Amino acid sequence: MDNKQAVTLWILIGLLLVGGGCYALPRYRVWQQGMEGEAELRRAEQNRRIAILEAQAKQDSAKALAGAEIERARGVAEANKIIGESLAGNEAYLRYLWVQGVQDGDAQRIYIPTEAGIPILEVGK
Repeated sequence: MDNKQAVTLWILIGLLLVGGGCYALPRYRVWQQGMEGEAELRRAEQNRRIAILEAQAKQDSAKALAGAEIERARGVAEANKIIGESLAGNEAYLRYLWVQGVQDGDAQRIYIPTEAGIPILEVGK
């Protein structure tokens, strides 16, 4: 092979490479953008799933907190009922508690209309 044929061969190979690159590069870019679009779509779907799961967790938490609050309220209502029933018709004990509170002086004072220094526990009796 002489020098002219070798140069011609290299020029032909170079032209083929440049032509092939001009053909393949735009198609590669289209393929690459398609893959990026699919990846972005999957990311968006995953983010949506995460947001849904977080919302469900918040809803479950709110339901559990509401249930706990209801149970607490039932307990308070039951305690109030027991205390109310134990104090009904027990004026002597209520007077004793009032006198103890006055003597201690540490208790918070609540002013109740009185008659002769004795608290009126039930009006209209």
